[in-house]
Order: sequence, then C-alpha cells, then structure tokens
Amino acid sequence: MVDSQHPAPTGKTALAPDVRRLDERAARAWTERMAVRPLGDSRYAVDSQSGATYVVDVAAGTCTCPDHAIRGERCKHLRRVGIEITTRRVPPPGHHRASCAACGIETFVPGDESPPQLCPACRLEPGDVVRDRESDDRLVVARVTDRRAHEVVVEGVEETVADYDTNAGYPRDDLVVEAVYLSDLGRESRRRYSFPLSRLGRVDDTAMVQRSVPPDRSLP
Repeated sequence: MVDSQHPAPTGKTALAPDVRRLDERAARAWTERMAVRPLGDSRYAVDSQSGATYVVDVAAGTCTCPDHAIRGERCKHLRRVGIEITTRRVPPPGHHRASCAACGIETFVPGDESPPQLCPACRLEPGDVVRDRESDDRLVVARVTDRRAHEVVVEGVEETVADYDTNAGYPRDDLVVEAVYLSDLGRESRRRYSFPLSRLGRVDDTAMVQRSVPPDRSLP
C-alpha cells in the first residue's frame, strides 16, 4: 500500500461546463483557475486565481475568504471544493489517496481503514456473498487478508494458494480471501477456505434469488 496522503500540489486549472445557467459565484467556481489541496479532516486549502490562499472546512461549511467570512455568502471556494470532491479530483473528508492493494490503481480510502486497503472494484467485506468462478459455488467472505497467494500454505495440502491446481490461472500475488461455503453456514463447524481474491466475484441480490428459487415447471 502506497499512501499519498499529502501529494505534491498540482497546477491551477479551470473546470468549465456550460455556465450560462449558473449564478455568478457558481460560474466562477467552475471557470476560475484554482488548486485545491486536502489538509486533513474536512479542511482544504484553495489557491485562488488571485494568488491568495484560503482554507475551506467542508464539515463546518466555512471559508476564510472575505466573501464568506464577512458577507456570509457561500463563496466560490466552498463551491470549488465541493466540485473537486464530487469529480474525485481530491479525496472526500476523512479519506486519503492510496494505491489499491489488489489492482494498484489510485483510490480514496477511509483514514481509519485497516490493511489491505482496496478500491471499490476490488473491495470485499466480511459477510459478502461471492461466487467461485471455477465451481460456481456460493461462499460468504470471512476475511480479506493482507497476505499474497504465494505466501499462504493450504492446510493439509502443503501447497501455497498460488500453487494449488485450480488457482493456476490467477495472479500469484493476489490477496488471499478466507471464505465459508454458503451451504456450510448452518453447520456447527464452519471451515474457512483460502482463495485468490480475483477468483471470487460478487453476487447481487437478483442472482441469489434466481439461484435459491427453483424454476416453476408448470410454466410453458
């Protein structure tokens, strides 16, 4: 995991949609050249086009600029921070930039999230129902570990998860996910099995209903 909580500031840029229907402050928030830098918690520094730097607190809804501090207006700096959070140019409050431990892309993760830190596309949570891409079996995620498939030895087989026959087609450095077969949930003893993360796919509610409800044979 590479944490880039305090990246080097980028150059000032303009973000310009069709601003003809926006009020003056909203239009300036989109079109003026500004740079937004997260300061931690819900605070952001905004380097304005004029050369001044102001501090916006998203949670408090405040800005140190005169337009907000003196006139009490929702200034262009507050609006610009909102735009950059929405367009994922800067992390939302309580989050920081990080590289996904599974696929490596840059993502935003909660500041208090324990490793491994994953992007939304790779994230699995304990309790999620997943499908084994090899057998089509359904399982329930017990834990996403921070260990790699080539590091974890399968109990009773004395081979790593990466070397196990049915895992040959998956990356050797995949994170290992511990999961329980859905059919075992009602049993007193629930054995956990280790899988490469990319071998497991999320199952949506519709798929679960279709799988659990048998087809009506009386229908033509």
